[in-house]
Amino acid sequence: MSNPAESALDLLTGRWRSQILHAGVQLGVVDLLAGGPRSADQVAAELSLNPSNTYRLMRGLASIGILQEDAKQAFQLTQTGDFFRKDHPNTMRGVCLWEEGATLYRAWRHLPDIVREGGDDGIKKEFGEPVFELISSDPDVGAIFNDAMTSYSARETEQVLIALADYDVTNLNHVCDIGGGQGHLLCHLLQQHPHLSGTVFELPATLETPQLLLAESLGVGDRCDYRAGNMFEAVPTADAYLLKHILHDWNDDECVEILKNALHASSTGSRVLIAEYVVPGPETADFSKLFDVHMMSVSTGRERTEAEFVALLEQSGWKHTQTWRQPQGSMAVVEGTKSK
Repeated sequence: MSNPAESALDLLTGRWRSQILHAGVQLGVVDLLAGGPRSADQVAAELSLNPSNTYRLMRGLASIGILQEDAKQAFQLTQTGDFFRKDHPNTMRGVCLWEEGATLYRAWRHLPDIVREGGDDGIKKEFGEPVFELISSDPDVGAIFNDAMTSYSARETEQVLIALADYDVTNLNHVCDIGGGQGHLLCHLLQQHPHLSGTVFELPATLETPQLLLAESLGVGDRCDYRAGNMFEAVPTADAYLLKHILHDWNDDECVEILKNALHASSTGSRVLIAEYVVPGPETADFSKLFDVHMMSVSTGRERTEAEFVALLEQSGWKHTQTWRQPQGSMAVVEGTKSK
């Protein structure tokens, strides 16, 4: 059993660990070591860093399990550290740069006031505009955000596809992924089901760089198109709608508006598939409960229980039919159907 005082200290210094990791990723140390072991002096020379402080940072990275140091002060990446390489197939590099970068670091400082006074959206309090306006107006922030969403997508796509492994798609023809980014989830779904076609529906800014869109590289370019628009105004017609980590960005009224637009664009029997973390009961410690505080700190959104998702479906005219779960955590798919 762990020492309570040590556990308290470990919690207190958690930000030290994440900021050490952020520095190692941002400065290029992790990507450089992807090429093999190096000493701190070699890393400092190749990255134009201070040698003494580079060693101290790398020793810290080794202490948190990102690097491994040998007796000659040479360092190499661990299996955990590998996940923060830019070229790792399931890279978390973008997530690290976004979640521990300056934008969210500044937004989180408003959490005590948000809890004290009510409300939400530390980004708007700090920068004067909500997150999606900020990433549109500041290209540097937008680039970091987009990389983070791509990093999240690989892991989340796997979990969603596991949850939907037994899902019957034989009666579906066309799927619309609302807020589908570069198309990671939809394209992998199309790979699994060759009879399906699909549309990624996104904001115009997300679609401005065609070479980043994934349909062609994943071999489904003939069955997947990209369409620009605003989900608060209207969405394309489809047999089924995917919403992966979209509703958690918005408050209940905004979610109902999005879901109503999908309902109005669809015909009887159409489906909506909401892929989100589903907050479990009080007996379970879960990532979703931490993520919920994060959402309160940086947006108008929240993580929700299954009952809260069912309420959103009912308020927008959909009928909850089933929640599809997977064993790797609280990520699940809440399904609604259009009954009339």
